[in-house]
Amino acid sequence: MHPGHARTALVTWLRARRQGGEIVMRIEDIDRPRVVTGAADQICRDHEWLGLDWDEGPYFQSDHDESYERALAALQAAGLVYPCTCSRKEIARVASAPHGDEGLRYPGTCRNGVTHPGRVPALRFRFDAPSPGFEDALCGSFPEGHSGGDFVLRRADGIWAYQLAVVVDDAESRISEVIRGEDLLSSTPRQIALYRALGHPLPRFAHVGLVLDSEGNRLASRHGAVSISSLREAGRSAAQVIGQLACSLGLTPTSAPISAEELISSFALDAIARSSFTWDAKG
Repeated sequence: MHPGHARTALVTWLRARRQGGEIVMRIEDIDRPRVVTGAADQICRDHEWLGLDWDEGPYFQSDHDESYERALAALQAAGLVYPCTCSRKEIARVASAPHGDEGLRYPGTCRNGVTHPGRVPALRFRFDAPSPGFEDALCGSFPEGHSGGDFVLRRADGIWAYQLAVVVDDAESRISEVIRGEDLLSSTPRQIALYRALGHPLPRFAHVGLVLDSEGNRLASRHGAVSISSLREAGRSAAQVIGQLACSLGLTPTSAPISAEELISSFALDAIARSSFTWDAKG
């Protein structure tokens, strides 16, 4: 857990506690080869240290294969899924394939039949244009037709894609509000299409501005971003970390130490600063 995670978790916690809602703790561990032993326990300990408790869970996506299989079968029965044997390198070579916000946009090469019958296929969702628009509680209107390209539901190696897993999990947990980082804003139209295709009600979405490092890059664990546990080990108090995060969100005028509990009474989602924030490890 790094400060970017903690900043979004703080918004989620304050929103739920202010509204009398409930927080579901979910560990997104579907990409099993990349799972780090002990990481889930550490994430929970970091939340507890910051004073950010939860009401349900933790639930693990790795336990939900049967739910994802049922959802995939429903989409297949509706004619919304097809096999794809294209590699990323092959997609990149297609001159007509535009680049979307999430990287390469799939040009539909295998829509009418696989191009490499001998390969194990991924399974893609038929994401017809125009893509859905929506109103984000923090970022405002996201236009219709902004996202595109048929997207993967299950990879060729059998690993479930994020888009399908989170929609199924949200529906099963009766999630009414999804609060997450702004880097996932462009994923939302894909998920809306899946919610609708599976007959699930749509939650409300709020995408929080990102935390950046001193070079302007998004904080990411895989890039060695400073962790919450390392801040604790360095002698930083939970109140100091919360104070810095609260100030970055526009919830307090200074970064003076404060507990999450003290922020509940004055919290309002629409008062949060929309901009990204540069994390000062020395602050």
